[in-house]
Amino acid sequence: MKTFKMLSLAVAQGDELTEYPLHDGLIINQENAHRSWVLEMLVDKKHEETFLEMKQTGNVYDVKVVISYPGNEPATFEVIIHAVRQIGDHVSILMKGTLKRARRKYAETLLSELLEDGLAGQELLERFESDMRERPVLRKDETKSSQN
Repeated sequence: MKTFKMLSLAVAQGDELTEYPLHDGLIINQENAHRSWVLEMLVDKKHEETFLEMKQTGNVYDVKVVISYPGNEPATFEVIIHAVRQIGDHVSILMKGTLKRARRKYAETLLSELLEDGLAGQELLERFESDMRERPVLRKDETKSSQN
């Protein structure tokens, strides 16, 4: 098993990404035949109801997680919410799932899409910088998720 520090978590629903600020987070690659990962994070109590509802549906969710270093490209996982428990002033969220696919280069794909949109010069630079910070879902990701 390998353990990593989880720095951020965002849940994708359609083309919307909802980020949940973490007080702490851990991600474990179980390195088993099922390629299973365990994600556990502490979030504010105000998010408890949201995660309880997600758990009750039993749905599989796509989550984007930044691991180890803030500059790392987010990794996408398909997870189920396994447990939601209060711990002091926070809520512990336990997710289990698999890495959705090998990560590709977000910056190159974003730049390609912005060029396809006809952006150039200062407008291209400003939008690229903004989208690199915000990390919107890319059209190529939308196409792949709609085919599944």
